[in-house]
Amino acid sequence: MPSLTDGEIRRALKQVELSRKQLSLIDGEGHGTGRLVLVMKPMPTRVTADWMAQQWRDQKRIKKKLGSYPAMTLSEARKVFDRDFAHVIQKGRSIKIAGDTRPGTVADLFEAYVAHLKDSGKSSWKQAEKGLNKIADALGRNRPARDIEPDEITELIRPIYERGKRSMADHVRGYIHSAYSWGLKSEHDYRAASPRRFRLIYNPAAGIPTEPKKVGTRWLDEEEFLRLYGWLECPDTPVHPPYTRAVRILMLTGQRVEEIARLHADQWDAKERIIDWSKTKNGKPHAIPVPEIAAELIESIKPNVHGWFFPSAMDPSKPVSHGTLYSFMWRQRNREVIPVVTNRDLRRTWKTLAGKAGLSKGIRDRIQNHTLQDVSSKSYDRWNYMPEKRAAMKKWNAFVKALLSNKRRKAG
Repeated sequence: MPSLTDGEIRRALKQVELSRKQLSLIDGEGHGTGRLVLVMKPMPTRVTADWMAQQWRDQKRIKKKLGSYPAMTLSEARKVFDRDFAHVIQKGRSIKIAGDTRPGTVADLFEAYVAHLKDSGKSSWKQAEKGLNKIADALGRNRPARDIEPDEITELIRPIYERGKRSMADHVRGYIHSAYSWGLKSEHDYRAASPRRFRLIYNPAAGIPTEPKKVGTRWLDEEEFLRLYGWLECPDTPVHPPYTRAVRILMLTGQRVEEIARLHADQWDAKERIIDWSKTKNGKPHAIPVPEIAAELIESIKPNVHGWFFPSAMDPSKPVSHGTLYSFMWRQRNREVIPVVTNRDLRRTWKTLAGKAGLSKGIRDRIQNHTLQDVSSKSYDRWNYMPEKRAAMKKWNAFVKALLSNKRRKAG
């Protein structure tokens, strides 16, 4: 059977339009027990034309759509059929499981990795998407991901490092490394977010050294704690009130910044005075009783219409980001109205001062949701160690109240 031409297709479309009967055109002799077919069907207002890969298998005819004519031209349909279906048919495999055999591009890999983060409920997906978009433009988003070499990544990172942006350089390296690590594991993972396979051989960022991590040691002593808490209660400059409240809750509970920033009405059990997170940074659900002083602060806040306790000043439909809280604190530091401290230092401060208040390391670890390996900790139970946590928070509450009352007496 001779190959199709565009002229034949146009004439056949007119024929279907007039006869109102379905018609199929076959391109060439086909491949093995399959071939490329254009199926034309009359519809009430138009004629549709769809390219199909057709296969005879187990005495049954199987079809799979490639695209629609004329959006997919005759030459494009032949190319896709030869590339993705001809070898499958020749091997006797079903075309139902055939797909795009081209190695995924840099953009395909990065987009699929971001989709994986989003589907997994990772709050970092937006930041990763923003970073990887810029990286894709620099590396060439339409290049096969498998063609990227370590030297290219090094040359991408070096100028950032030389500008003194060491943390940013390390982040760029980290984004690329994570995306390729996911790509290597996803090659045969039916749960993968992308239908494309990347055919990666290695991770081009694996051999690039990371920036040495600086282990934080900063924590506030009692005097500094009181100075910061006092300023947050009565700031000397106009600030978005949710910011000061969020930081105070951080100081009083010792939780992760992201988890407090995203505190939602659904997570607050007013009757039990418990914050209950279904999912946290370490992937484990977590529930804590809050000290009385924190509970009173939370109860004084009316969540907005979207349920956020600490909404963004720019978009109330979203919670304040941990980055915004970081910038807020940094501006006050630069004005020298608060001690030199980051939000992460506040978590360390709680750990240290709670130890001074008499809380054991074990219960402090549980309150701060550090990963624990005992069997009971691996299965979520909101009431797990709750009596011990309540007793610890009661002790911590007394410690903080004593600090505040001593300061007020001295001020009086």
